[in-house]
Amino acid sequence: CVVVLLNPRKNKQQHIFNSSRKAVTTLSFSPDGKYVVTGECGHMPAVRVWDVTERAQMAELHEHKYGVACVAFSPNGKYIVSVGFQHDMTVCVWNWKKNVVVAANKVSSKVCAVSFSADSSYFVTSGNRHVKFWYLDHNKTNKVNATVPLLGRSGLLGELRTNCFSDVACGRGKRSSSTFCITSSGLLCEFNDRRLLDKWVELRASQATCLCVTEDFIFCGCSDGTVRAFSPFNLEFLCTLPRPHTLGTDVENMTKAR
Repeated sequence: CVVVLLNPRKNKQQHIFNSSRKAVTTLSFSPDGKYVVTGECGHMPAVRVWDVTERAQMAELHEHKYGVACVAFSPNGKYIVSVGFQHDMTVCVWNWKKNVVVAANKVSSKVCAVSFSADSSYFVTSGNRHVKFWYLDHNKTNKVNATVPLLGRSGLLGELRTNCFSDVACGRGKRSSSTFCITSSGLLCEFNDRRLLDKWVELRASQATCLCVTEDFIFCGCSDGTVRAFSPFNLEFLCTLPRPHTLGTDVENMTKAR
């Protein structure tokens, strides 16, 4: 029921306490860093928006029944997308400042992650045998108090259609038309602007769990604490980041590099 906010420069922690006492299952920062959105599980779970500085709740959004698997702000900060647990079967787009669902649809797969495109026109969900592109009609979503159907198109997975896609990130900058995914089995995949999975590379790890994409790099978090970096332009392997020291290690007493 607690969100821990760490300031790494000052090495200080602050906490947001969920007053509903429901377990927090997912969270995401707004693009400007002023807000954090959380999802929770339990009976009638809420999507909550918090002011980071004041650590105060700004919005409480109810639409899901069982639990919220993932949440994300749109890059323009206007919308929040929330995806329910597999049995919840709902994906909602919120105009969170007006506390209304502007678009919604059903999703039958287990969803692990969601990512918005750089221009906020669509977002992508990934999960078990599932990569789907959801498109927002801004002319319709601007109508208050009217929920419109959310248009979804499946990614063309080809021979990787049986994989579990554990994380997804839409491209940035010159690669904004591409979408990157990782599979839990250890593959980094790229979808083109036609939703086609047209290239992939092996991460050389037994498992992959998380993904982060910038204009110049793709970072993949893998098993055993391994983080590998790739180029978003051609999926070329760049480097493996050095692992942090194990807990309790006194760096000053080390005499040999490992």
